[in-house]
Amino acid sequence: MLTTMTPEEYGETAAAIEAQIARVIVGQRELVRQVVVCLLCEGHVLLEGVPGLGKTQLLKTLSGAVDLAFSRIQFTPDLMPADILGTQVLEEDESGHRHFRFRPGPIFASLVLADEVNRATPKTQSALLEAMQERAVTVAGETRPLPRPFLVMATQNPIEMEGTYPLPEAQLDRFLLKVLVPFPPAADLVAVVERTTGDHRVSVEAVADDTVLSAMVDLTRQVPAASNVVQHAVDLVVATHPSHGEAPAAVRQYVRFGASPRGAQALVLAAKAMALLDGRPNAASADVRSVAHAALRHRLVLGYEAVADGMSADEVVDEILKAVPEPSTGLRGAP
Repeated sequence: MLTTMTPEEYGETAAAIEAQIARVIVGQRELVRQVVVCLLCEGHVLLEGVPGLGKTQLLKTLSGAVDLAFSRIQFTPDLMPADILGTQVLEEDESGHRHFRFRPGPIFASLVLADEVNRATPKTQSALLEAMQERAVTVAGETRPLPRPFLVMATQNPIEMEGTYPLPEAQLDRFLLKVLVPFPPAADLVAVVERTTGDHRVSVEAVADDTVLSAMVDLTRQVPAASNVVQHAVDLVVATHPSHGEAPAAVRQYVRFGASPRGAQALVLAAKAMALLDGRPNAASADVRSVAHAALRHRLVLGYEAVADGMSADEVVDEILKAVPEPSTGLRGAP
């Protein structure tokens, strides 16, 4: 049974997972890399993009590249918490005695695809809160652990607001990264059309199981991050708060509430995974900056001024990165 993993094996396995995904998903390398980073950090990921960009297909393909229990939940307005968590059912045994038995819901899987998560009511959305944070669910007074690794992969459509319920900040904060799915370039779109309108079907092979992935998650957390790298992540998060004296002008003007401590944790943890994927033994401040948009964009609460001026969260993060320069000793590869 594999309990440890070398950085070389880590990189080879991650590359194999990405290669399997590339058999189905055309291009989108940065998108795939960020989703894989969440897998290696055992952190939840939120994909946002217009319909038809392959968000669901990407996550289903990821589930095929790893040998983990997978479930898909299609979020709709009539979905109830019990449809996600499970419920107590009354059964009668052969002797005629009746008893309650817990029937687990689709949340009891290692990879959970929450498709169009913003279509369910807040009551149903809240069913994911304990699972995402505690890796356990409480039903009928009993707390039941979820399998490990455990990862919620959610999708949402940003342009269709009718009949949707925006995720509350407390739930958004539980996603390690929020990844925007871009429209593919023309060359990739040609390949997508050719691949999806022919009779050739591509199969995806599982190249890692729960034991391997658990070892990769453990190794990710063991990557050293120098004190100046951690301090840089903290400085970026502090700069998102308009009440802070050194906050950039854009933050003071457009941001109502800044990122929580989970933002700093996400920056450092994702930076560690990025370092290993790049073949380096330690995280650098450049790794922190490379994941800043994905780790912070959903943790900023913008005010009405941002809407009026057309200011996006990513543009605010750009201003933060300009205002908080990279420390000179935090370059990639620095010990």
